[in-house]
Amino acid sequence: MTHKLITGNRHTDSRGNLTFNNDFDASPIKRLYTIENKTTDYIRAWQGHKIESRWFSAIKGSFEIKLIQIDNWENPNKNAEICSTTLNDKSLDTLCVPKGYINSIQALEENSKLLVMSDYGFDEIKDEYRFDPNYFTL
Repeated sequence: MTHKLITGNRHTDSRGNLTFNNDFDASPIKRLYTIENKTTDYIRAWQGHKIESRWFSAIKGSFEIKLIQIDNWENPNKNAEICSTTLNDKSLDTLCVPKGYINSIQALEENSKLLVMSDYGFDEIKDEYRFDPNYFTL
């Protein structure tokens, strides 16, 4: 399975705004957390999972999420294709990232907050892979 974006939406009326994503199935989720980068210059790269799947939604501000599908976890292709998606808080779009991917996360606005959801509990498995931020050719 490849990554995909599940499009959310926004409704505005006299009471305020409602963002929603009626097509997102949250049944596999076991835990969630948020990420707030220190600055828009900071890029949280490259980390991911061989087994764990994750879902990302911007709940405040906006983020650029870059993904690489890993071909070899011991010696990945430095020229692997990098896919980029921008998420913002205008709608509750959810980026589904299946197992086998690493990601790079950069806030595009100050004080942005990213919701991250996972299908494994904390410390349920040992499945975190990190690569030097400059390892892959951008």
